[in-house]
Amino acid sequence: MSKLRVLIADDEDGIRESLKLILEREYEVTAVSNGQDAWDRLSRDGFDLAVLDIKMPKLDGMEIIRRAKQHKIATPILVLTAYQSVEVAKEAVKLGAIDYIPKPFDRDVIVQAIQDIVAKR
Repeated sequence: MSKLRVLIADDEDGIRESLKLILEREYEVTAVSNGQDAWDRLSRDGFDLAVLDIKMPKLDGMEIIRRAKQHKIATPILVLTAYQSVEVAKEAVKLGAIDYIPKPFDRDVIVQAIQDIVAKR
């Protein structure tokens, strides 16, 4: 049985690499450092889950969520952001994100959130 595919998009090397290390045992992980690369991969390659930072170069996470909705891309999107604002979380969920995790993230919290999202698929 093949591993589920997860896209990680974050412009912070440490966070991107940490997430990749945490997830690559269970999932096939693709990691990119900017929003445009994330959109290109998400719209072309099909993933079981996308973990997106909100603030990224070239294209922000909110715009990716908007585009995914507009193009009817069914990939669940988990938002990961340093902007711990209730308004940002509400906006991301309103636009179509499935959940919201603030940075710095707790390893167990993000693993559980991803497991829950995958189980619902």
